[in-house]
Amino acid sequence: MDKKYSILYKDLLDKINKQFYKAGELLPSENELMKIYGVSRHTVRKSLDMLTQDGYIQKNKGKGSFVLDINKFAFPVSGLTSFKEVAKKLNQDFKTNVEELSYVPIEMTIFKKFDINTDTEVYKILRTRELDGSKIILDKDYILPNIVPNITKDICENSIYEYIEEKLKLKISYAEKEITVQKCTDEDRKYLDIEGYDTIVVVKSFVYLEDTRIFQYTESRHRIDKFVFVDFARRIKT
Repeated sequence: MDKKYSILYKDLLDKINKQFYKAGELLPSENELMKIYGVSRHTVRKSLDMLTQDGYIQKNKGKGSFVLDINKFAFPVSGLTSFKEVAKKLNQDFKTNVEELSYVPIEMTIFKKFDINTDTEVYKILRTRELDGSKIILDKDYILPNIVPNITKDICENSIYEYIEEKLKLKISYAEKEITVQKCTDEDRKYLDIEGYDTIVVVKSFVYLEDTRIFQYTESRHRIDKFVFVDFARRIKT
């Protein structure tokens, strides 16, 4: 059975998705939410913290909780979350298109962290991600086949991480990430619905298993108007 804070979170999220609470508006105060739902302040605060962490609201001390623009995809910066997992949270149609699945020679400029031979070939997977019919992400994945073998088009269309964890029984643990804003390339314009934007958000990741083996390099290129990258940070005084 869902806990009270989870039930409240889901109800508020549903109201935000259905625009009962619109972008820029204030949610009811903590006291009002306690009365509406008959729950404690702790439950209300935990639910609001979850909405903040997932990028749906911004808490402003002394003013309340403002609803953020949910037309922007909320991607957690510090977590390892697949497109499929994030897209499921939205009430919008999503689709993955496999543009390329091939073996290519390893590029040592990218894979210098890999302890492998320079003549090794790797999977190159090029995928576009659609949200409501608009191609808004270009994912370029390079994966070591000796760790993640037998990748097929169906696996790429569904979820590579799901295949790794559920079929291969490997534990994905952590990633090193770099986020930059770059000029759109010809490749971006070829595969994405850029709609006049000149820049794109690029997230580069080296991804590791629980046993510290590095198995993947990803370059994920996001249309700049469609994403907000969220994180939860705690101040530590030094």
